[in-house]
Amino acid sequence: MDLNFFKNLLLERKVQILENINIANNVEVNDEGDYASICADNMIDSAIQQKQLQELQEIEIALKKIEKGEYGICEMCGEQIKPLRLKVKPYARYCIVCREIAEKENGTKN
Repeated sequence: MDLNFFKNLLLERKVQILENINIANNVEVNDEGDYASICADNMIDSAIQQKQLQELQEIEIALKKIEKGEYGICEMCGEQIKPLRLKVKPYARYCIVCREIAEKENGTKN
């Protein structure tokens, strides 16, 4: 497994998320119409920002795993996570089989 490839993928996504959060936090309000529009979009933006912050946490965990030599190993069964899954979701914590089990138990998607 090419750890540098996955590390770069994770770092690129981290930069993208940080830029998105920075842009969302620096919106200019020029008039009441802008303010009304921002308020209407605020709930959606907040949900998106929460999702991105969660993804950022997952990326940080994955980067630490790379440093420790634990990257790409399922947290539930200890088996290797398939490289194709990691290419799609480089911060995946579970293999496909265990992800389905975790989703049923927790009601979340990992």
